[in-house]
Amino acid sequence: MPKICAKVAAGHRGSQEEGAAGRGAVSARLPVPDHIPRPPYVGADAIPDVCPDRQVHDGESIMLMLDACELAARVLQYAGTLVKPAVTTDEIDRAVHQMIIDAGAYPSPLGYGGFPKSVCTSVNECTCHGIPDSRELQDGDIINIDVTVYLNGYHGDTSRTYLCGDVDESTKQLVKVTEECMMRGISACRHGASFKEIGQRIRS
Repeated sequence: MPKICAKVAAGHRGSQEEGAAGRGAVSARLPVPDHIPRPPYVGADAIPDVCPDRQVHDGESIMLMLDACELAARVLQYAGTLVKPAVTTDEIDRAVHQMIIDAGAYPSPLGYGGFPKSVCTSVNECTCHGIPDSRELQDGDIINIDVTVYLNGYHGDTSRTYLCGDVDESTKQLVKVTEECMMRGISACRHGASFKEIGQRIRS
């Protein structure tokens, strides 16, 4: 059965959630320079509520969103080059953290609901939001890397699943079909489209 591996409650004590595969030791939270703006949830006691108001963006805000998304895409591309056997997910987290703060942005996962790391790394059957740790990637693993950055008041969020070393054909096919479904869903996104239409396109 798939496992959701993130433990996002405050008071995380340095281990993956019970039942998560391949657990390792979680290192200390990395610092962020004081001059980098934080999202409003950092340091808060609870996860913020979803805003009930529909946001309408102008050209300036859209450009700011694009900047955040472009940075997230570059960070993700770099993170993917680090996926090799014997590399730990903690090493990937450290590299991602440094690239994000070097760009003057904040790593959005860090401190969200107690999440202790700057990127989500979900290995094999861990479905999403895995916490980077000391576990070494093995030949034949797959890993989803989920990067989110906070830049100029906006979050850029993207993820991708990478193959580590020599992956068996059935797993390659799983990743291939999943990506095809995602692209079909994206193709349904247009002005006036319902979320139901997107789901139907993926399911078909």
